[in-house]
Amino acid sequence: MIKSMTGFGRAEEITGDYKLSIEIKSVNHRYLDLNIKMPRRFFPFEAEIRNIVKEYVSRGKVDLFINYLDFKDKAGGVYLNKNIVEKYLDIGNELCEEYNIFDDLKVSHILNLPDVISIDEPKLDEEEIKAILFKVLKNACASFYNTRLTEGEKLFEDVNSKIELLLSTTKDIQERYPAVLEEYKSKLILKVNELLNGASIEDNRIATEVTLYADKICVDEEVVRLISHINAMSDEMKLDTGIGRKLDFLAQEMNREANTILSKSTDLNIANYAIILKTEIEKIREQIQNIE
Repeated sequence: MIKSMTGFGRAEEITGDYKLSIEIKSVNHRYLDLNIKMPRRFFPFEAEIRNIVKEYVSRGKVDLFINYLDFKDKAGGVYLNKNIVEKYLDIGNELCEEYNIFDDLKVSHILNLPDVISIDEPKLDEEEIKAILFKVLKNACASFYNTRLTEGEKLFEDVNSKIELLLSTTKDIQERYPAVLEEYKSKLILKVNELLNGASIEDNRIATEVTLYADKICVDEEVVRLISHINAMSDEMKLDTGIGRKLDFLAQEMNREANTILSKSTDLNIANYAIILKTEIEKIREQIQNIE
């Protein structure tokens, strides 16, 4: 079953020692664009985190959020870098004296300056935290995968119904084409008879004119190619991975054939059929932008 590029997944684990929660969300994108926001303590595991996520998704803009709270008594230290503070104050005093600036510096201003405060985070058991992290991550990815699969089922049903309409409309054009020629032939004979006031005209002259007209409005090649593209799209929809780009290409080719049919059409019915084709193809193109 196809998968949507839109999805959301969440998982968490809470104990008396910690709380770890992970959220994943995604929207459509041409390639895989994976962005991870996590505490610094998880930075060493980033490569492995990316590899795990790639097992569940191959395309889309994916945002991954990791939040961790440690309830154990392992509080780190917070330190004031006095040397840096003194340098900031020296520069501030120099500015005040040289440019006659009023000094309204407050403690809160100083604390917000870069490198004034250093935080010594508590050391964690790497293997323990890694096991916790990957367990919750895989649960979040599984939840994420399932939502994309559910959305994919809806996309499949919608696009499939539109493909069936395209096929039936194309066959309507095929069936209508011979009638258009007969109607043209009848109108031509009637018009000639009016102009010649009942005088006869050779049948081969009429046949020649009808043949020229048929060649001008002939859409047999376009119809054959269009049916081929429609069938190819239907077959592609039965696959489950990496079909989005192929579907988009097929939709472009289908639209090209529909445009040609519309430009050649001199019959109102065929023109209406071609407009239906273009409308449905555009709807399909909008939908397949979300297919992985």
